[in-house]
Amino acid sequence: MKNEDKLIQIYTGSQVSVVILKAKLEDLGIPAIIRNDFQSGIAAGFGVSTPNAVDLYIKESDLEQAEPILQNFKE
Repeated sequence: MKNEDKLIQIYTGSQVSVVILKAKLEDLGIPAIIRNDFQSGIAAGFGVSTPNAVDLYIKESDLEQAEPILQNFKE
């Protein structure tokens, strides 16, 4: 994996806020991945995380383009 293809975590929040931010990023052509350990734990039969700790990841090479969206979203 090239360094610019490395995934980085850019946001942690509720499922709803992460889905909204993901949609905003993808509208600009920035693919994003949601990681929800709580839902994964439930599906496996045990809870291992906090329900509001959903993470959003993007490629490191997309960070500069994503920064303005991320800043506006946090405000």
